[in-house]
Amino acid sequence: MVLALNSAVLLLTIIYDKEWQRMTKTNNTPSYRCPLCQQSLSLADKTFCCSNNHSFDQAKEGYVNLLPVQHKHSKDPGDNKAMVNARRAFLDKGFYQPLVVCITALYQKYGTDNGNVFDAGCGEGFYTHQHKLANNKVYGIDIAKNAVKIAAKRYKQCHFSVATLSHLPFDDNFFNWIFSVYAPILEQEFTRLLADDGYLLTVTPAENHLFELKSLIYRQANKHNTAKKPINALNLVTEERISYSMEFNNSDDIINLLAMTPFAFKTTDELLSDLKNKTQFSCQADFLIRLYRK
Repeated sequence: MVLALNSAVLLLTIIYDKEWQRMTKTNNTPSYRCPLCQQSLSLADKTFCCSNNHSFDQAKEGYVNLLPVQHKHSKDPGDNKAMVNARRAFLDKGFYQPLVVCITALYQKYGTDNGNVFDAGCGEGFYTHQHKLANNKVYGIDIAKNAVKIAAKRYKQCHFSVATLSHLPFDDNFFNWIFSVYAPILEQEFTRLLADDGYLLTVTPAENHLFELKSLIYRQANKHNTAKKPINALNLVTEERISYSMEFNNSDDIINLLAMTPFAFKTTDELLSDLKNKTQFSCQADFLIRLYRK
């Protein structure tokens, strides 16, 4: 009798575990739509496929490439490998940590802990994974395959894909929270994806961002123009500004900062040599954060 009871309990436990694993796998499966025909994609055997038999293989790192060739403007669009690696090294040092604290605090205050979150222009996933909670789904998209590969390999709990922000592979009203950190802000497409009462957070340069670095490169360095608001169709909830001085005592950090910005393409060999020999450098970080609601 005891043996039969133990066998029954064991059988129920196995059934429960299998069902839990099935549900967990289903709940963790990302939801995409086909970039070619806009039909829903389903995942089977590491291949996303739609009803029209368009298929997209999941890479070994876990991401999926949803960037059709007709949406590319070059052979290898987005930031190159050098820029991606420089940004990763720089951000890992914590120089932008005050920005992380601010944008995650806004998410905790206004967002929902079980909705869909989207990092538009995610790069190597530095800001993406910091929004992951126990019950939400976090997605990151970037056009740079080099960056997405790093993100997917490093942050397994988030869903990453290669795509263009102008043709995003998601259904209408899919996201409760969208954020964009120093990436193109496409109001029409972001508004399409945003659910009713959902939020869009944008981070753009404030007036003095990296002004000291810019002054080394340009004869007459101009401050950023912050008057133009990139979003008109949504309601502005709050606007915050974070400004602080970054102190560098390592030339590698200075070079990484330069390499992850467009300033790198304007830098002379002479200036690059000077920066490599610097042991002290002070540069302003200045961010403008705007939060909108649909």
